[in-house]
Parts: sequence; C-alpha cells; structure tokens
Amino acid sequence: MEGYYRKLIQSIGEDTQRPGLKATPKRAAKAFLYLTGGYQEDVRKVINHALFPSDNDEMIIVKDIELYSLCEHHLLPFFGKCHVGYLPDGKIIGLSKIARVVDIFARRLQVQENLTKQIAETLMEHAGAKGVGVVIEARHLCMMMRGVEKQNSIMKTSCMLGAFRKDISTRSEFLSLIR
Repeated sequence: MEGYYRKLIQSIGEDTQRPGLKATPKRAAKAFLYLTGGYQEDVRKVINHALFPSDNDEMIIVKDIELYSLCEHHLLPFFGKCHVGYLPDGKIIGLSKIARVVDIFARRLQVQENLTKQIAETLMEHAGAKGVGVVIEARHLCMMMRGVEKQNSIMKTSCMLGAFRKDISTRSEFLSLIR
C-alpha cells in the first residue's frame, strides 16, 4: 500500500523525497489501514457473549455515538453521530458493544444509507431485540470540499426494525428522545 501512495503522490507532480513527504506514503498507508479496520473485525467476537439476562422491557437508547467513515465513492471522510435505540426481549447488550458495532461498520468504505441499515440489522439479530432504531446525522466532505461545496449540509438517515417500524408510538418515542 505504501508503494501505491508513493505513486499517487508522484502522479500529482510532488517529490516524495522532499522532507515533508518522505515518510508520507508509510504514514498514509498506516492511516488508511486504521480507517478501514472494520474489515478486520468480527461482530460476533466483539459482542462476545455480552448479552445479559434482564426483565427490562423498556426502550434503551445510546445517543450521540461519534462516528468517522470514508465515502466509498470518493474515499473522503464523513463524520457525525449515531443514535441507537432498542427494545430488549429478555436480554440486554453491554453498553460499549453498541458503540463497537457502530465503529466496526463505520471503519469500512461506506455510504451512510447502508451503514445505518447494517448497524440496525446487526443489533436486531445479535441482541434478539423486539425492535431497533438507528439514526445517523453526518457531514460528508465529498459534498463539502468538492462538487456542490455545501459546508452546512447534514445528511440524516434512519432504519427502523421490528417494533420501531410497526408501532408508531415506539418510533415517535425514540425520535423524541434523541432530539
């Protein structure tokens, strides 16, 4: 990967031997591997039996989970926050595991629409919840730095599964609580 970065930098006319760029191909390769580290993670291992018996049947919400991802179309960052809610069905998932699931999918080449759905479907499946709701609000540098150059735009996506999709009062409660 380091060699590809060197060629890429040279292809724009830069000298990769000048002091400021000498180590850049190596640093860029290391950064790219970190930013796409979600490909190396297994959701089952991350959740790792962090499901605990509970008779709680009320909505559980984790909001403002920061996320950073790379747009699969331009390889430019998008960043923002993710809000997750679920209705447990006899078990609850460890709090940190929800944030870890968000990171696993965010640390891949992505589009926000798919990221939202992947998080929701994974939590629904692994937590065995009655319902899951996920809302992501993000700023996309591919839209802010290039193209239409709209610096104040924010994209919002949602995925509602189970009770969050079927029951308007459940969905409304979730949406009001994340505001």
